[in-house]
Amino acid sequence: MYTSLKSLREDVKNCTKCELCKTRTNTVFGEGNLFARIMFIGEGPGRDEDEQGRPFVGRAGQLLDRMIASIGFSRNDVYIANILKCRPPSNRDPLPHEALACIGYLRAQVAMIKPKILVCLGRIAAGYILGREVHITRDRGVWHEIKGFYIMPTYHPAALLRNEPLKKESYADLLAIRAKYDELTERHGQA
Repeated sequence: MYTSLKSLREDVKNCTKCELCKTRTNTVFGEGNLFARIMFIGEGPGRDEDEQGRPFVGRAGQLLDRMIASIGFSRNDVYIANILKCRPPSNRDPLPHEALACIGYLRAQVAMIKPKILVCLGRIAAGYILGREVHITRDRGVWHEIKGFYIMPTYHPAALLRNEPLKKESYADLLAIRAKYDELTERHGQA
């Protein structure tokens, strides 16, 4: 449907598919390496992201940058996006009709960027990507291979800020993500 990320970004910028368009300051399209083999997907923008129009730029984003760096990558090596492109009021969870109105944009981003690994940050992102209810403490760290993508749910960085002991499990997930990337790189010459 879309011929370029530029046209997709323009559609997101002008989107009125749900009422979130009335309260946003900026849409938050996503950013990173347009040829990334790893895509990190959150649920939706927060206050800082809405103000700047960029994903994961607040405290959780700073932690995500450190998480990515801990496995030898930078924000420039990966792509970062969200299910929602507009901030829900008071950072509440996305309502189902909001996520369903917006997820087509994410699918188009995935189709154009062609990552091999999708990292779902938190239960909400994982639930929409996997198409089922997710219990993050049970389902995190488990690989799912769907339509040629390797998908792993892990803790959202905001959860790690609230509950520091989860960082150990999160780091184990990150190491598994790096190992999968290395395996794909070795198997195919590039991930």
